[in-house]
Amino acid sequence: MSDHYFTQKPGVKHDRRIQDAVLKGRNYRFATDAGVFSKGGVDYGSKVLIEALSLDSSAAVLDVGCGYGPIGIAAAALVPQGSVTMIDINERAVELAGENAALNGINNVEVIQSDLFEAVKERKFDVILTNPPIRAGKATVHQIFEEGWSLLNPGGQMWVVIQKKQGAPSALAKLETLFAKVEEVTKDKGYRIYRAVKQ
Repeated sequence: MSDHYFTQKPGVKHDRRIQDAVLKGRNYRFATDAGVFSKGGVDYGSKVLIEALSLDSSAAVLDVGCGYGPIGIAAAALVPQGSVTMIDINERAVELAGENAALNGINNVEVIQSDLFEAVKERKFDVILTNPPIRAGKATVHQIFEEGWSLLNPGGQMWVVIQKKQGAPSALAKLETLFAKVEEVTKDKGYRIYRAVKQ
């Protein structure tokens, strides 16, 4: 696999920057770096997902492939009585996500380096959020759906953002084989937001 963000130890040299973003009406600052996904600022798909989110204030949330943390940190602000666990294989991303939670005064998060669900496979969650690593391939994306389903509590939800041209139709078909109900919450500039509910 080429050296990109879906790797444990990015080989590219550091290029740290601070990016500002407004997500769901709140101002955030994020430290980013080379070797992590969307280092130039919060990517459009993540923004569409965050704006679409509707979460119970006490939900236990898992952000899969958290990168430097925008989805998980924004979600944590929406679940003040709940918690968000953020996982990523990329150790540089994990370090940044922890730093960014502190930078934005978000305390109800835990950031863990994990190869997919390896570090959390004994736990259960109410909600799983993912902007899946498309460049890792369809098999990895579908593995996230399958293993994520098993970590959800009954009635739990998986929220997914995926571009139509990057496999949204096959992602939707896969989700429909696993979940009792799958709906397209919104679409914007080719991005689709799916919410899949476990029975």
